[in-house]
Amino acid sequence: MSSLDSSTASRLAQIALGHVQREYPHSETVRSHGPEDSAGTPCSDHPIFFGSYDWHSCVHGHWLLARLLRRFPGLPEAAAITALFESSYTAEKVLRELAFFDRPGRAGFERPYGWCWFFKLFSELDQLEAQHLGRWTSALQPFADRLSELLKLYLPRLLYPIRSGAHNNTAFALLLAGDFAFRFDPGLHEQISEQASRYFLPDRDYQGWEPGGEDFLSPGWQEALLMQQVLGDAFPAWFDAFLPHLADGSPAQLLHPVQVSDRSDGRLAHLDGLNLSRAWCMREVAEGLPADHRTRAILVTAAESHLQAGAGHLQDDYMGEHWLATFLVLALDGR
Repeated sequence: MSSLDSSTASRLAQIALGHVQREYPHSETVRSHGPEDSAGTPCSDHPIFFGSYDWHSCVHGHWLLARLLRRFPGLPEAAAITALFESSYTAEKVLRELAFFDRPGRAGFERPYGWCWFFKLFSELDQLEAQHLGRWTSALQPFADRLSELLKLYLPRLLYPIRSGAHNNTAFALLLAGDFAFRFDPGLHEQISEQASRYFLPDRDYQGWEPGGEDFLSPGWQEALLMQQVLGDAFPAWFDAFLPHLADGSPAQLLHPVQVSDRSDGRLAHLDGLNLSRAWCMREVAEGLPADHRTRAILVTAAESHLQAGAGHLQDDYMGEHWLATFLVLALDGR
């Protein structure tokens, strides 16, 4: 299987450094309650995460840089990454970011996709600190605490999982948030495990009615990877019931890369991300299965073909450039 190397890491760091502080173009959906509630500029509303086209992409752009710095401390871009973090993660800027969530109607801003990417960033920065490569989590702790409480309030009200292939996918959110919760919030971790089992444990014989035309996540593969994390040793039996015909190559649409018609269209360009996110999920699922499992080789082959289909389009257009590198790192290096 392909893996992340220092040369690729350097190239991806350059891409991310080129957009995490690029304020425009910018996209944001918020609710206004009157003329007095008009939005400010991205930089005034979000003094840390104002770049990368939208808030969540900027957050996972920061995660990407933190991951690359942790994996390759000697990167030529290491000093620039460290300087970015030093200037960004201050108590004053965190309070201003949090103030945005305190405005009327904003508590659900970036729920759940941006939240779970912030959790991943926080965890990655904590691991950098363990390697004596940073000291930023104390400034970000109030933000982590706030989003953790918001997620704890949200999950009991989400009576049914969201099975889309885009930002609100529940399995993806629980997967990323679960990594954070396991390390920092046992109560949230227990809640995530219980909710994941309630949502997905009964699922059988997935038909694979995907992709959707604007997907960047695979509902089926995200669910499988989440349940692998939740079920542990019980996962292979669940997986065999979830995709009982996978060894025969069915559903075929889960195993073949998708095509992209227009990479200048931000939503259609999502499909490049789908190839990469599928590669990530299939790779991790395969690695977690017993060595003699009948679908392991199929998953490894399919993951590699999806990786090759998506990896060459990181900078075809800014609509992909501001986020695709993150999903390439997931495909190459795991979450």
